[in-house]
Amino acid sequence: MASHTTNYVSTFIEVSEDCPTDHAEEPPSGENPTIAALHYRLIAEEPYARTSDDVIFATHALRNGIDPDDVGAREAFFAKGQPCLRSSPLGKRYGWGIAHDADGRVALVPRDSEEYALLAADPAIAHTRAMRSRRT
Repeated sequence: MASHTTNYVSTFIEVSEDCPTDHAEEPPSGENPTIAALHYRLIAEEPYARTSDDVIFATHALRNGIDPDDVGAREAFFAKGQPCLRSSPLGKRYGWGIAHDADGRVALVPRDSEEYALLAADPAIAHTRAMRSRRT
């Protein structure tokens, strides 16, 4: 069975062109956390500890009552393609860039930070943008 991946290596996902905020905001967390809140918590609590695949699957598992360590469920989940972190509300709505290190592990970078400006200008890494919320 073929396995798909959402991982990037040495890549910076910049906020979308139509992101409505000029500074990073923490997504609201409530009794039923949104995808944005789960992505935020999983990445912000442990920067550069998880890959994109880890975050995407853990979010799916937490929202569906699946054990995040269930290898079979993870394999089945990635047997078909999944949206990558370019589609995360963090970059589309909440003003967070997502940095992927050389091992594919991710960290959040607030768009209004010096670190964001440095990463956005770094020619040594790949660059892409979060997906737009609306079509042009």
